[in-house]
Amino acid sequence: MKNKILIIISLLICCTCFSQKKITWHDLAQVEFSEKFFPAFGEYFLYPKFLPSVKDLEGKQVVITGYFLNIDPQGKLFILSKGPMSSCFFCGVGGPETAIELQFISKQHFKTDDIVTITGTLKLNADDVEHFNYILTDCKGQIIN
Repeated sequence: MKNKILIIISLLICCTCFSQKKITWHDLAQVEFSEKFFPAFGEYFLYPKFLPSVKDLEGKQVVITGYFLNIDPQGKLFILSKGPMSSCFFCGVGGPETAIELQFISKQHFKTDDIVTITGTLKLNADDVEHFNYILTDCKGQIIN
């Protein structure tokens, strides 16, 4: 009996530790922005205040679906967007919460506007204006048909 209980507890811990949480763009919208001056750039930027539901996701492996954007000619900056390139954050549609910086484990062969599902570890970024507010590290992905 004692061994069965230990096995059940071990399975529950294992499943909890390694499970991925499927999130939506609505989940990432749980953030408030205010303008903050960054002296190093001499400009104001939108500064995020992540609400508790988003803070709870930090450091967790998550899965989210969106549009793949390759906006860097050198192929070093990849983005997952809530909308396609024609209506992405950079075109003035939506805010910074509608885009995620992607840091892949290995080179991907996606094209701009491919609908993809990405798995990665969520990092929240409030202070480094050279990166997005949401970053997925150790990413891998697949095209959705």
